Amino acid sequence: MKRIFTLFAFMLFAAVYSDDTKACTGISLSAADGSKVVARTVEWAATSMQCGYVVSPRGHQQQSYTPSGSDGMKFTSVYGYVGIYTEYEPFVVEGINESGLSAGLFFFPEYGQYTPYDPSQNDHTICDMQFVSWVLSQFDSIDQVKAALKKVKVVTLNHKIGAVHWRIAEPGGRMVVLEFVGGVPQFYENTLGVITNAPGFQWHMTNLNNYVNLRPGSAPDQTIKPGIILQPLGHGSGMLGLPGDYTSPSRFVRATFYQTTAPVQPTGFDTVVQAFHILNNFDIPIGTQHASDNVPENLQTATQFTAVTDQTAMKMYYRTAWNSNIRCIDLMNINFHSVKYQSHPLDNVMQQPVEMVRIR
Repeated sequence: MKRIFTLFAFMLFAAVYSDDTKACTGISLSAADGSKVVARTVEWAATSMQCGYVVSPRGHQQQSYTPSGSDGMKFTSVYGYVGIYTEYEPFVVEGINESGLSAGLFFFPEYGQYTPYDPSQNDHTICDMQFVSWVLSQFDSIDQVKAALKKVKVVTLNHKIGAVHWRIAEPGGRMVVLEFVGGVPQFYENTLGVITNAPGFQWHMTNLNNYVNLRPGSAPDQTIKPGIILQPLGHGSGMLGLPGDYTSPSRFVRATFYQTTAPVQPTGFDTVVQAFHILNNFDIPIGTQHASDNVPENLQTATQFTAVTDQTAMKMYYRTAWNSNIRCIDLMNINFHSVKYQSHPLDNVMQQPVEMVRIR
């Protein structure tokens, strides 16, 4: 049975977390009324992923998978939470708990390294794909996560799949990026509020210095020779040099520029809508990541879903590749003491609804 599970897990993650998925982009925004909002995309450019959400109550028991089977660390929820999973229900990649703590998983290939798997330590070993569920179910602060992680081993189900890293955000605005480097957990304070994929977070922050010339608005006229004046050809010329490709470094730079130049909105809801508009810029059309003879059918975008969470109002919003209408889960309407554990697909029907306009 354990060998069957390991083979299944390898096939699943080798498919879901291959080179086509290095494109998740995360940002954060604050509203004038103090609301804190975190937002992100999730990409997969090969097939339609079966994504869904879970509602996990207090007292819900889980056990982590390991490379040898479903025999890892057991944990019981202290906090109820809502989370979104991709393909496999136990593996939540984005969510928020009833204390307002938010956590998200981002692919981190080639740069993250966990400690080697030791089956003798299974009782305090958790797989990286269940780390978000563990954080949301156990803690209400980043410092609690830091302290608890000292006694926990994080592993991958198969080293060929690669590592991930995480964004953890408190409702007060503090955010960190957690990366395992050489088997050692590193927490980086993320006051910028942007995250993408590899290389590491500190590298991305250093790389921003290459774009010190970027500015909102238009560049000024420049006289390069008497009688020869260079003038902008249109609005937004201050953005000339902003990278437009879909690599992780380029997306980090674009996300930083769009986020830091965005005007502060009055309310949390206005900020949620603003976050969706910003992340529109990271929607990846199918075809851009494929050879012309290898384009998948029946998939219009690699951005399988976009999630925006208002940590202050305790609401998680999402839209998907098949339904661009914004939907909302209100945690304030959930009694996490009495609600039953449940899961539901993000889309009951994978088809874009269209609202017809009636002319009278």
